[in-house]
Amino acid sequence: MAPKAVAWEWLASAARVALGGGRRLEGVERVAGGSKKGVYRLVMDDGTTAIAYLWDDAENYWPAAEGDDDLTDPFSPGLGLDLFQAAHARLDALGVRVPALRLVDRDGAHCPADLAIVEDLTGESLEELLARDPGAAAPVMARLAESLEAMRGHRAPAYGKVAVVDGGGTSRGASCEGVVLDRALRDLAEAASRDARIAGARDRLEERLLHLAAAVRPRTEYAVVHGELGPDHVLVDADGNPVAIDIEGLMYFDVEWEHVFLRIRLHDAYRPLEVDGLDEDRLALYLLAQRLSLTAGPLRLLDGDFPDRAFMAGIAEYNLKQALELVHV
Repeated sequence: MAPKAVAWEWLASAARVALGGGRRLEGVERVAGGSKKGVYRLVMDDGTTAIAYLWDDAENYWPAAEGDDDLTDPFSPGLGLDLFQAAHARLDALGVRVPALRLVDRDGAHCPADLAIVEDLTGESLEELLARDPGAAAPVMARLAESLEAMRGHRAPAYGKVAVVDGGGTSRGASCEGVVLDRALRDLAEAASRDARIAGARDRLEERLLHLAAAVRPRTEYAVVHGELGPDHVLVDADGNPVAIDIEGLMYFDVEWEHVFLRIRLHDAYRPLEVDGLDEDRLALYLLAQRLSLTAGPLRLLDGDFPDRAFMAGIAEYNLKQALELVHV
């Protein structure tokens, strides 16, 4: 689906500057998957392509919620060019492959919304490659492990969004585990209000969350984590390198948060990314918290007009059952 006519003019103007060479915008294709921003492939008259990210309210399928714009909350939505640029700069400095920047527009030179144009990586996602040929994915997974090690090795004395911490700011809460617990309790309440099975197990789930959080010992250093590094958020370039996308949520946080998400998304394919020294107490808390998040979040998204409703409902249902299994329901 192409953007509305006025957006075409925005993108045509920006594309001419970003890609130069007298090229003219010939086609715009919506790229599937974006729920918080518009993602469009720009096709020029000579076949050159690029990807446009458009952060505009009309492109965000998530229903608005209190605190969405509070960047001191590490888990507030990753929206906007500032977060993207800070994350891009941090990952690039660590040697983690990200799409090359072609243009940024935050001043309305081409578009009244935040806009970035980046390199188009036209190959498969890691998710597609793993499904098609796990053997061919092995060297990509090995390189992804190297990227994760570089991210894990870069430490900060404070947690929170990279844009906030690198800018000298302070995040809410007293600890990563405290922030996770607060969020998990909110997700539990939201999920219970939408599904009777969670409502029936709410007391047991809350008791389990509190018990797991109480076992976590304090920590004073934090690693770089993507936050939602599923195989659909890793593209594979022409040289077989993993390329991280959807990076606006990049933060300094407990590395266990990243590895729980990777385990959830990759299942047995996670093995090449295993590392020693992870905190088992944090892993246990974060697993239940993420199951609840992956239940409440999709259910919340379905309150709006997200188009692929069956897919999102399936995510909610699967993780709901997994959450209940963690308290033996």
